Amino acid sequence: MAIFEPAGPNRWQPTALAAGPFAGLQGGAVASLLTAEVEALAGERQWGTAITSSAWFLRPTPMTVLRTGLSVVTEGGRVSVIDNTLWPDGEEQPCATVRVTLSRERAVEVPGFAEPTSDAADPTRFPIRTRQAAHGRTWFMDAMEARAGDGVAWFRMNQAIIDGAGPLSKVPLSSVLGPADWTHGIARPFHDVVADPNPNLTVQLFRQPEGRWVGVRAEAKWRAAGGLGVGSGVLLDIHGEIGRVSMSVILVPFPHKTKPEPAAGLAPASN
Repeated sequence: MAIFEPAGPNRWQPTALAAGPFAGLQGGAVASLLTAEVEALAGERQWGTAITSSAWFLRPTPMTVLRTGLSVVTEGGRVSVIDNTLWPDGEEQPCATVRVTLSRERAVEVPGFAEPTSDAADPTRFPIRTRQAAHGRTWFMDAMEARAGDGVAWFRMNQAIIDGAGPLSKVPLSSVLGPADWTHGIARPFHDVVADPNPNLTVQLFRQPEGRWVGVRAEAKWRAAGGLGVGSGVLLDIHGEIGRVSMSVILVPFPHKTKPEPAAGLAPASN
């Protein structure tokens, strides 16, 4: 079962695994859906491999049938740029949009350059971390296994975002966005004080992950006086670095009686 099931052409029914910790869908799930749709077309359109996805969360996305609209900004040559926007079915105001950059890889000879080598990490040696959503029901964190240790939070998606998002031999960018969306929550300066939704999310990869584990070495900074912050981090697979993640953070007081339980080493975002 995928996290989003087809409900017609360019229409998707989110499952319970797409839910956020409060109302509506998790931002990382929404960004993953919109990016996965682009990746599903990349082979047919010869766009290459998705290397960057920048998402903007314009308003909460409800748990309802969703429709998407894809727009080609530029294609051809080595780089293609594709926009994809999401609306609740029957509504005119969008909830989110992404811009995905894709590139056709080319072999480049750099004299004297050697790829760095390192021992493969083993995330399974760290304890499993769990967190319950404020509503107490199934949510996006249940779609992945989470572990943490040595300053890295590790995630392994156990559900597809949609069926057919990229070749089976590779881990698509859309499967990295969900783990990356937790970045500012992992490293938040204070826990269980305010909610910290991120209105945007950008992930850039210089290579696709090998294997299904995605690690985040996270950092977050808050400015309490202005209610703003930023989250950023290094993204890894078990062999080393694969890219970067960044997002803005908006600090919001917890709604009454919906304060989530403390996390055991992980504090996911609340967008």
